[in-house]
Amino acid sequence: MALLWLLCGTSPCLGQTGEAARPGGSLVFGMSTVLSGPAARLGQDMRAGVLAAFGEANRAGGIKGRTLSLEALDDGYEPERTVPNMRYLVEEREVLAVVGNVGTPNAVVAAPIASRNNTLFFGAYTGAGVLRKIPVDRYVINFRASYAEETEAMVEALLKYGGLRPDEIAFFTQRDAYGDAGFVGGIEALRRHGLADVSQVAHGRYERNSLAVENGLADVILAQPTPRAVIMVGAYAPCAKFVKLAKASTLACRFLAVSFVGADALVDALGEEGNGVIVTQVVPHFDADLALVRDYRQAVRSLDENAPLSFGALEGYIATRILLRALAAVSGPITREALVNAMDGLGRFDLGLGEPLHLAPDEHQACHRVWPTIIRHGKVVPFQWQNFSSSP
Repeated sequence: MALLWLLCGTSPCLGQTGEAARPGGSLVFGMSTVLSGPAARLGQDMRAGVLAAFGEANRAGGIKGRTLSLEALDDGYEPERTVPNMRYLVEEREVLAVVGNVGTPNAVVAAPIASRNNTLFFGAYTGAGVLRKIPVDRYVINFRASYAEETEAMVEALLKYGGLRPDEIAFFTQRDAYGDAGFVGGIEALRRHGLADVSQVAHGRYERNSLAVENGLADVILAQPTPRAVIMVGAYAPCAKFVKLAKASTLACRFLAVSFVGADALVDALGEEGNGVIVTQVVPHFDADLALVRDYRQAVRSLDENAPLSFGALEGYIATRILLRALAAVSGPITREALVNAMDGLGRFDLGLGEPLHLAPDEHQACHRVWPTIIRHGKVVPFQWQNFSSSP
């Protein structure tokens, strides 16, 4: 009830005011993300990607002579910490927009605060449907494919190339809005392929910010028929523990995870047990020979020659490049409302991603493509669904 009061409390609308809307000075953006705890690398990567794009723009003279800056606050991947962070950023710090927040449960409480204050909430690191309403929320705009699109791609591949039946696909999910979003998307895809009874699908769960995966694993292992594939909708540390314990229990199945797992961190956590785990991505591989990805690598190395590359940082970089494109298109004063109008006015555009992007007043998700990858010998490499049957 306290959280509900915080969310529903009245606050001033700052759409045409705010520090970043005043002439001169830097354009200030905000982020509430996970910078500590078992999912910290997800937030650290997103922040690194945003900062790489801002640094690139600032070295080129900024936007209309104004530099860009980011104030990132740690919420530990806990929604109750996101609320005061968002209130500070939007209402006190008066940022121009909020960019790159991480996590579905956090977005559930963050997006309404931004919308109520007429502030753009853009590029969140989540594929949850709560940010993809129809009709669209004017102030909530996404870059990435949804979890439903990721799990649908997995289901299609498992049935078409893996030869599985719908009731042979199990789920291991985080017990919150993030896990629910992935599970519901997967179930809807299975229903389209003939699943009649949801109770036929094994579903193990674990608590957010914990490694207590044993009960969820038991639910999967004891299921009948024995699952031949498990779709994981969780963070990297618990998913890694789940895979290790499952393999130790001789559960012979394929493991797949959605992008939010953080493929790079998952590889480190799994070690030798990671071989053959498939991870869907919402960006191309960070080693891809694409113009935008080459720009990303150069931008990161301009800040730190030894900085690691990652899918999460690439996602943050691409989202920020879209944001910068909209900022450059603003005619007149750069305000919160002007920025949203510019985002809606981008239409169809190409950033060198190898995939056309589209934003409009009735289309608030720029990209719908899913790129599959697989872990092989300690590295995440590109993967083609048609090769699924030959994967380990």
